[in-house]
Amino acid sequence: MNFESEYRIRPNQQVSLDTIETRTRGPFERKSDGKAVTEENVKVIRDLQYRMFVEREQSLLIVLQAPDAAGKDGLIRKVLGKMNPQGCRTYPFKVPNETELAHDFLWRIHHCTPSKGKVAIFNRSHYEDVLVVRVENLVPKSVWSKRFELINDFERILTANGTRVLKFYLHISPEEQLERFKERLDNPDKHWKLNAGDYESRRHWDAFHRAYEEVFQKCSTEDAPWYVVPADRKWYRNAVVSSIVAKTLRDMAPQLPPVDVDLDEIRQLYHQAHARQQESS
Repeated sequence: MNFESEYRIRPNQQVSLDTIETRTRGPFERKSDGKAVTEENVKVIRDLQYRMFVEREQSLLIVLQAPDAAGKDGLIRKVLGKMNPQGCRTYPFKVPNETELAHDFLWRIHHCTPSKGKVAIFNRSHYEDVLVVRVENLVPKSVWSKRFELINDFERILTANGTRVLKFYLHISPEEQLERFKERLDNPDKHWKLNAGDYESRRHWDAFHRAYEEVFQKCSTEDAPWYVVPADRKWYRNAVVSSIVAKTLRDMAPQLPPVDVDLDEIRQLYHQAHARQQESS
């Protein structure tokens, strides 16, 4: 299966999340098959991220959006977090503070975008300003409705500067979400994740779906596409996202810089140093 083509939202495509499956095995007969694909993709991602870090000509921004408990943290921990931390950083965007609210909604976002050679992962993102603010009526429609085009302009600036942008929506069912909430309740190590607000948000499930659908239609572009990834099965989610990230990095084709030293001279210096070391020992 071509995951990149299967789950990509085309520009101006109308999306109905209610009709998109959340639980699938795709082309995999066994869970182990999907995990094997993820493991191989992680190796490719690590290698190409290293090349990009050394090349310092391009960068990659990965945006993760999802309902609570859909697996953003797990995806980062098991897949994206395997990259070299010297060239990769995760930004978890929470409720904006007083200083951030005193600026435009993209102010706190822009300085977190990746510099050349780097990867940035957004755990939630600038899209909260056309999602939660809309559903919870934090700002009027006259404000948030203008932000779609501002977001497109913002992402256009990034791509024009050599940053590839990938945006993933982890699509889970309300039944699966509730089961994961139960797992948190039953596991003391996960009690820190418990939040009464998560249950309140379930009351707005349909409203969030409608908000996301407008995001996908208006903000999935050729250069900054959205992908709706079935996420009820964690291993399948990981296989899909890792495949798309690996393919993107292959397309970016980062190259190691050309050698600008005399290798024969360096080898000679090495052998001289080795000989002196042998004599002293």
